[in-house]
Amino acid sequence: MMLKTWIRKSVTRQMTTIGNKVEAAKMAAAFRAVDENLKPNDRIIGIGSGSTVVHVAERIGQSSNKDSFTCIATGFQSKELIISNGLRLGSIEQFPKVDIAFDGADEVDSKLNLIKGGGACLFQEKLVASAASKFVVVADYRKKSPSTLGVQWTKGVPIEIVPNSYAKVTRDLQEMGAKSVILRQGGSAKAGPVVTDNNNFLIDADFGAIEDAEKLHSSIKQLVGVVEVGLFIQMADQSYFGEESGEVSIWSK
Repeated sequence: MMLKTWIRKSVTRQMTTIGNKVEAAKMAAAFRAVDENLKPNDRIIGIGSGSTVVHVAERIGQSSNKDSFTCIATGFQSKELIISNGLRLGSIEQFPKVDIAFDGADEVDSKLNLIKGGGACLFQEKLVASAASKFVVVADYRKKSPSTLGVQWTKGVPIEIVPNSYAKVTRDLQEMGAKSVILRQGGSAKAGPVVTDNNNFLIDADFGAIEDAEKLHSSIKQLVGVVEVGLFIQMADQSYFGEESGEVSIWSK
């Protein structure tokens, strides 16, 4: 019994150490990305969502000139991050041209193509990123895929759809070769599907390793019922990765 207790405590300590390393990696990447890319004359700043962007918002909130710029949110969590860090909140309707946007990613390949949408905010994230003159990604080392997308992130490509189209879109994706197509559920917190900030449903379609992300994106986007696809093709300008060692690596176009 004592041996089992010792093993359990040892595993817990190891998991805590790993968790602390990952969090430190996220913070290092976020702080450096902001320090190297946020310019004094930037007036409209997009702030995405996710665990790494928490540190982005924190760093931007430490800016001495934060009263001189406005931040655009990509969803509810993003809005909360902006407000809680004392930043001025604006909307994409007010400011359709964004100077710079920071966001996380579920996976990044060597061409800076991304899979996003694990946090169910992909449409608004893509809207803000597409409006930005510069789009900077921040992530930790677990999100890097030197080859193709769909290798590190194996939960499938997130796809936002109009609710009553889910049966048709599911069938269409299966005919396109998806290994599995899952209507994302709310889990223990909600009976039924996840509902996005835009009152839509989310489908996760697993195509395995994605050899041609641009072609797949185009094919899915053309399906009737699809609002947006969680493949961000050639949108990012740079990606900052917090490494397990504590260093930060950068991929650029």
